[in-house]
Amino acid sequence: MTTEPARWLVCDTPRSDAPIRLVCFPHAGGSAAFYRTWGQSLTDVEVHAVQYPGRADRFDEEPSDDLVRLAADIADALEPLADLPLAFFGHSLGAPIALETARALQRRGIHIKHLFASGSRDAPLPHLSGPEEDPDQLLKDLVRMGGTDAEMAADPIFQEVVMPYLLADGRMFHSYDMAPDPVLRCPVTTIVGDQDDDTDLRPWSALTTMPVQQVDVPGNHFYLIADPPYSLLRETLSVPRPGSP
Repeated sequence: MTTEPARWLVCDTPRSDAPIRLVCFPHAGGSAAFYRTWGQSLTDVEVHAVQYPGRADRFDEEPSDDLVRLAADIADALEPLADLPLAFFGHSLGAPIALETARALQRRGIHIKHLFASGSRDAPLPHLSGPEEDPDQLLKDLVRMGGTDAEMAADPIFQEVVMPYLLADGRMFHSYDMAPDPVLRCPVTTIVGDQDDDTDLRPWSALTTMPVQQVDVPGNHFYLIADPPYSLLRETLSVPRPGSP
């Protein structure tokens, strides 16, 4: 599988003078387009969004079936960008993919500055049943969690395009067997909607040697559609607000 950075990473707002790069990992069924506007708001950060195989301009590729292998390929694409500090933001499925990508880079001597695990909380790993294979139920769950609206989910074209890689992402996640190490050496911030009953559960406090902070925000699993956590990102990464000296 190709690991050319241009194939794996989308940067809609390049910033040659940015002091840090924020790499964003989409949720199950998501694509890099989910983060399209983030670079316009985070004006002192260069935002890159990961484009997983099997969707958008990679629609001709097979979706990934191995989360750790996927993360290693993403790490290959990110390595040339490690001339600046890297921070990761992963939402839902994107959180464990960000974890494994950070581990892959750490094995190469590249340590990320911070990991934001969105839609994930610090808790023991749950016992996972098999992935949901009923397309109708998957779409209902996506609407219930706020990932899309009911009208779009009912669109046959949307279903035809999105369902194959949404199912594939679910299978990949449920087949993922998270190893306890290597332990990260970066702080972790978990961001959880106060109405979210679908959080990814992961023992973050055991997965890093640095502090883990949980931030509760208003909303459900897809709280960030209505209110992306820009202020939290700026503050945590010590990035000035727009217009500040």
